[in-house]
Amino acid sequence: MAFIADALSRVKPSATIAVSQKARELKAKGRDVIGLGAGEPDFDTPDNVKNAAIDAIRRGETKYTPVSGIAPLREAIAAKFKRENNLDYRPEQTIVGTGGKQILFNAFMATLNAGDEVVIPAPYWVSYPEMVLLCNGTPVFAETTIDNGFKLTPEALEKAITPRTKWLVMNSPSNPSGAAYTEAELKALADVLLRHPHVWTLTDDMYEHLTYGDFAFRTIAEVEPALYERTLTMNGVSKAYAMTGWRIGYAAGPLELIKAMDMIQGQQTSGACSIAQWAALEALTGPQDFVQRNKAIFQGRRDLVVSMLNQARGIACPTPEGAFYVYPSCEGTLGKTAPSGKVIETDEDFVGELLEAEGVAVVHGSAFGLGPNFRISYATSEEQLEQACERIQRFTASLD
Repeated sequence: MAFIADALSRVKPSATIAVSQKARELKAKGRDVIGLGAGEPDFDTPDNVKNAAIDAIRRGETKYTPVSGIAPLREAIAAKFKRENNLDYRPEQTIVGTGGKQILFNAFMATLNAGDEVVIPAPYWVSYPEMVLLCNGTPVFAETTIDNGFKLTPEALEKAITPRTKWLVMNSPSNPSGAAYTEAELKALADVLLRHPHVWTLTDDMYEHLTYGDFAFRTIAEVEPALYERTLTMNGVSKAYAMTGWRIGYAAGPLELIKAMDMIQGQQTSGACSIAQWAALEALTGPQDFVQRNKAIFQGRRDLVVSMLNQARGIACPTPEGAFYVYPSCEGTLGKTAPSGKVIETDEDFVGELLEAEGVAVVHGSAFGLGPNFRISYATSEEQLEQACERIQRFTASLD
């Protein structure tokens, strides 16, 4: 339509949301579908967090809040960064948004001019490049490989940086691959960034508390303090505390950037939901046993899915360090014929035929910028995951 903004012609709908919606529609029609597309914990929000929200309602905490968040929550965010990440931020260097997406969008909107470039390692979360495009920037993709664990190498980063680069987006642990960077790997990337003082880093640490085994989480400004003044460290309560619908994300960074983001948010949504902010305060300051208990459950699910997928013909699934996704390769299925008679030529063909033949909904890897792969979210019960993996095994065995 002629009156729709040109900016919308540059972006695509979210593939992860589309897959989840399609799975819901098929279920509504009576199909037996297992949806593994949504990046959402299946656990309920902890009772202490829900009770904090109820108490806030009863106290009448139902008015507008300051744009950047209520003071106790901003103080708790600063304390969290000091306690868990060895980062010193004053409360005024923090900002609370309506989910992590708003934090990211505000940062890009506040900093990008036409022609500015943002380096994004691929595979990437589907919203990063679309946000950059909506904010008039240019996404530049730095490809990773399954052989290096889907992690950005210093060489690939160096190659991607130009005089127009404004940001590097880091996401560790990663959506969609689950890859997480060690301290040594982050230091090697930081050494490249130190040679390019015009490049800032936006690090999305949303899955910080979901790392497995003896992996030690680190964030880049912690590893290289010289990057502190040009790093925005973003996090939130959605994944670790099963609070996706509460819509609270937060970040900390240089005061000038935070003020600019506050100004944008003030003209956009103003402060995030007051009740959700009080609930997030309890999540950050209350008992943390919920996080550790559920992390152990996620690790068991990861191990189950990796093992069963690697028993499927034509599938190769590396073991991720964190988050609740696996990103297996389906390269071994390409060129084969599905039960429908269709030849599988791409990862999008693979996931379409899998849904049609076996009722398993996953997201094709090309939506995340790197294929032939597909993403599975294992944020669902072991029973559902085992059944889904059995169906995938059956589907790949049926390929001619």
